[in-house]
Amino acid sequence: MIFRHYHLTEPDRRARFGAVARLARRHGHTVILSGTARQAQAWGADGAYGAPPQLARGPAPLRLLTVHSLREIGQANRMRAATVLLSPVFPTRSHPGGKVLGPARFRLLAARSRVPVIALGGMSAARAHRYGLRKWAAIDAFA
Repeated sequence: MIFRHYHLTEPDRRARFGAVARLARRHGHTVILSGTARQAQAWGADGAYGAPPQLARGPAPLRLLTVHSLREIGQANRMRAATVLLSPVFPTRSHPGGKVLGPARFRLLAARSRVPVIALGGMSAARAHRYGLRKWAAIDAFA
């Protein structure tokens, strides 16, 4: 479970993280904090999620990196990320009119990763099934 909740103030975000983390762990989930590696360690997360430069240093045992290009996949490979989230595969409400990878480019880029790749961006169960994407994540699909 990746905890984001950027809209909250820092104290409220930390409190919500604690509550969600306890619930997630009760159900056997790994808890990843979207933030720096140092912040993830301080908050008791199992790992950190963010862009390659943000997670280049620090004590996160698990690094999940968001990537959008071949260059960023190369950075993630060098950083020995645990997993990358490659996006956006499809159009999203959070980035209206933004450039998307599409399923073919997603597959080409994903093939260059040395670590597992999760499809992100406009994903839903129906799209994942239609394109045979077994590893996918979503934000709006669950809202």
